[in-house]
Amino acid sequence: MKWPYCFFTIYILAISVFAQEDAWVYFVDKENIAASIANPISILTQKAIDRKAKHNIGIDSRDVPVNETYIREIKAVAGITVKAKSKWFNAIHIRGERTAIENLLTNSALNFIDYIVYADRSLNLKRHSNYKYETAAHKFKLENSLVNFSYGTTQNQLEMISVNKLHLDDFTGAGVTIAVLDASFTNVNIMRSFERLRDSEKLLGGYDFVDRTDNIYNYSPITFRISHGTQVLSTMAGFIENRYVGSAPDASYYLFRTEDDEDENPVEESYWVEAVERADSLGVDIINTSLGYKSYAPNYPHYSYTSSDMDGKTAFITKGANIAFEKGLLLVTSAGNSGNSGVGAPADSPSVLSIGAVNSNGEYAAFSSVGSVIQPSQKPDVMARGVQPYLIDLNDNIVQNNGTSFSGPIMAGGIACLMQALPNKTNIEIMNLVRESASQYGMPDYQLGYGIPNLYQALETVLAVNAIEKDVLRLYPNPFTSELFLDLGPNLKKATFEMYDLFGKLIFKSGLDNQVSFNFAHLSQGVYLVKIGEKERFKTIKLIKK
Repeated sequence: MKWPYCFFTIYILAISVFAQEDAWVYFVDKENIAASIANPISILTQKAIDRKAKHNIGIDSRDVPVNETYIREIKAVAGITVKAKSKWFNAIHIRGERTAIENLLTNSALNFIDYIVYADRSLNLKRHSNYKYETAAHKFKLENSLVNFSYGTTQNQLEMISVNKLHLDDFTGAGVTIAVLDASFTNVNIMRSFERLRDSEKLLGGYDFVDRTDNIYNYSPITFRISHGTQVLSTMAGFIENRYVGSAPDASYYLFRTEDDEDENPVEESYWVEAVERADSLGVDIINTSLGYKSYAPNYPHYSYTSSDMDGKTAFITKGANIAFEKGLLLVTSAGNSGNSGVGAPADSPSVLSIGAVNSNGEYAAFSSVGSVIQPSQKPDVMARGVQPYLIDLNDNIVQNNGTSFSGPIMAGGIACLMQALPNKTNIEIMNLVRESASQYGMPDYQLGYGIPNLYQALETVLAVNAIEKDVLRLYPNPFTSELFLDLGPNLKKATFEMYDLFGKLIFKSGLDNQVSFNFAHLSQGVYLVKIGEKERFKTIKLIKK
């Protein structure tokens, strides 16, 4: 059955007398690295420091800001416009004529430049072999059109992933901070459906990285794209008594605009990375984004990615997402609306939880982007309702629209509730719990991924661990080099031992006796997850292979 859905794409023709190129300029160093790391409150908020400490995530040179003196000097160069900056990559995104960009490398006063990477990969191939190069892309088309809540219209989309049961246990996202990266958020500051969010002081503000302004609520003319971020936010934070409840009504939210409505250009990847860096410094827990990048045609076809570039490591935005994951952020991204054309970036990253779309009966939506062997991990990861879910438009009307742009945030809000219930779990642990709770975890495919998760079951799985804690006596050494030993209590004689990599791939499984040993000398160095138990009673342990 073909499901109705509409997409709007506005193409702005790039017409210029002089050809303008986009490029990334990477710097050789930063200033005051040691002093900044020794005094982290000078570069991060206390919430960010606490989150990193809780999950044993180190503060390093990537957290130190880009040298503003370098940026000012490049801004002063004729013919060059600085569009964005990234502390994680120690780089800035510039736009200018090719000659002006090339002259940066020969300007002796700019000896702090390490190398330059063009968004047009063909230009990088002509450069010296020491110059690294990347590619650029284009977003997915944006879609058209204690709690004992009375859910009203949202009941099906929340019950589908069992987030309503988390709400009944008073896990509604409180204490969890979500950053929403999208188009614009028109009228969020005045809409009745966000009044509960504002009154509880959980709308924390945000920033427009496109126009470089704090004004993220007012845009003209009003178009669908200008309301897209508003609609996305409503699936998580919207509330109209007895008529509408979002998936995380008590979470806190930052709103960041990274989508440029007037142009389709790789600078949006840089806006996105800069926004995620800002979110990390503010102590955000979850990133939700309903934008994706692959093709820039017809405006900038020379910037486009190929399907083979959707490999989890090539796109600039994907590399930024991978660093964000290392920093402890949990990234929930819409898989895309490209059907058999496949996922885009950053949904291709193994460090991102990519969400596809199903209808109200849990059946695959034809527009939902499929995964492939190109991605290093299962894509999509999991599914939520994206065919005619309920959301709220900028005029406070409850409407129905289509797209993974909405299944993604519905899931992100549900995961915020799960994170509230399990505050000591890391981002990878939460991701794996979500995958393991899904309807076809044992037999994933490229349409539904691991299937539709049961978030309440994910919580119950962790609670069941408490029942076997006394039976798992010892797993040692940790870290280990080759031999790994396990002592068990008498109640786990028939338990199983399963080892997974950080992407959720099962790499070893065995039955257990009272005391066992394993030799994993053949494994590569890194972090692994071991699951010990039987049926629904199991314990997950993180191991480090030296």
